[in-house]
Amino acid sequence: MRLTIMPAIAAALMLAAPAANTQPVADFYKGRTISMVIGLSPGGDYDLRARMLTRHMPRHIPGQPAMVPRNMPGAGGLAAANWLMKVAPRDGASILMVTQNMPLAQALKLQGVEFDARQFNWLGNTTDTPNVITVWAASGVKTVEDAKKREMSIAATGVGTGAYYYPVAANAVAGTRFKMVPGYPGGNEMNLAMERGEVEGRGSNSWAAWKATRPQWIADKKIVNLVQIGLKRHPELTDVPLLLELAGNDLDRRAMALISAETAIARAIATTPGAPADRVEALRRAFDATMKDPEFLKEAEQQNFDISPASGEDVQKIVAEIVEAGPDVVARAKSIIEPAK
Repeated sequence: MRLTIMPAIAAALMLAAPAANTQPVADFYKGRTISMVIGLSPGGDYDLRARMLTRHMPRHIPGQPAMVPRNMPGAGGLAAANWLMKVAPRDGASILMVTQNMPLAQALKLQGVEFDARQFNWLGNTTDTPNVITVWAASGVKTVEDAKKREMSIAATGVGTGAYYYPVAANAVAGTRFKMVPGYPGGNEMNLAMERGEVEGRGSNSWAAWKATRPQWIADKKIVNLVQIGLKRHPELTDVPLLLELAGNDLDRRAMALISAETAIARAIATTPGAPADRVEALRRAFDATMKDPEFLKEAEQQNFDISPASGEDVQKIVAEIVEAGPDVVARAKSIIEPAK
């Protein structure tokens, strides 16, 4: 009797497994709570954009689940990216606002990277705003040439983040004298350090984030943008040189272009590798719909958030291009960034 029953149970379980995977998307998400994880501390641009998505994106997801933000700071977003790869359930109920430099960190094989960003299921990107190296105006430094004349203390999060390696790259190719002070958990803490005079600048922030979070500083000319990181100058920053423009030879320019390419996915979200394809598709289309949602756009305008979106499919391609960059360019970029650690 026992020998007859056990195969029957095993067969039933085998039949049940595919059924779970083919559960309708709306049935899966109905009554469920999606985690929107942010790899930095509260109050910065990543955090505020992610929280804004949690208020609008759920109504475009089949089943209209709840969505709850959760901060997971550590190593400038590296800890959260590793979590998405290794720990998060692969069911489409975990989303990460990915720190934009994660694909480059993988390409350069930086310490602590335990993920493959190409395996993330990218859902979309909210803006392609450039990043900027910014100093406190009271420092007296107004140009890159000024920054070559004396050492300046610059705040950063982790050593594997743009806030750290943008200034280090500028030191290498342009001769600036930025002295890095890493270890800040997020943008708010770096801003406060500048305001208190603990440091003289901040290694990276997006131009859109400055406009959204510190518009009065811009109006009062309390900050000066020395360098912008992108592949072309922003229309509002035409007098600020690009990082790649500071390079003196072709290989350095290509290395700086690689470092700058991540701004095309400045504020992108992704879910886990292995998430069911139909749920990934539903989340991607929900993101696309959110980017056109009048209520979302109204709040973004009220918060001074730049919205220049890209689809999940486009982000997936950009990530692959960064991770799979040519070995000569990767080697040069790595040689610039690593010696200062």
